[in-house]
Amino acid sequence: MKKIFLVNGSPNKDGNTADALRVVEGVLKENDLDTFWFHLGKSPVHGCVNCRYCAKVHRCAFRDDLCNELIEGFLEADGIIVGTPVYFAGPNGALCALLDRVFYATANFGQMLKDKPAAAVATCWRAGATPSIDRLNKYFMYSQMPVVSSDYWNGYLGSRDGFGTGVLRTLGENMAAMVQGM
Repeated sequence: MKKIFLVNGSPNKDGNTADALRVVEGVLKENDLDTFWFHLGKSPVHGCVNCRYCAKVHRCAFRDDLCNELIEGFLEADGIIVGTPVYFAGPNGALCALLDRVFYATANFGQMLKDKPAAAVATCWRAGATPSIDRLNKYFMYSQMPVVSSDYWNGYLGSRDGFGTGVLRTLGENMAAMVQGM
C-alpha cells in the first residue's frame, strides 16, 4: 500500500497544523492510502554547519535531534505533506532548520527524493500563509519533487474555516491521484 508522510512542523502536537493535516489525511484514507506521522515537537534542533558529513552518507552528523529520523521518513514515503504554523510570515524556524539539513543531505548529493510528490500546508490567523508555502515548496522544487497543488493556496485558519477545509480536501484528492498514478 502506498504511504504518505505527514509532517507536523508545529511545536504543538494537536494544534491547527495537526488539524489541517488530519483533513488531508481523511481524504487520503478515503482513497486507500496509508499515512504515517512525524511531529516536530519542542525539542531543540541544530542548524546546518556545512560540515559536509552528509555528502558521504546522506545523513546528518548531528545525532541528537530529529533530522535523521525525518530523512528516513522522507525516504520511506511515496508522498510527503509538510505542515507548518506561520510565524512572522514564514514557516516555523525549527522546521526550516531541520528541512535545510534534510534537503542538503538528500538533494545536494544524489537527488534521493526526486519524483516523490510533495505538498506544503500552512496554518495561520490572517496573513503569511503564501510566503510560508512558497518557502516550503522551494525545498521540493530544488529536489526535483513534483509539487502537488489544490484549487487555492494551502492555507488553513482552523476548524471553522470551511473554505480552507475544502482546499485541503482537494489537496488530498490531488495527492492521492498523483501517488496512485505512479
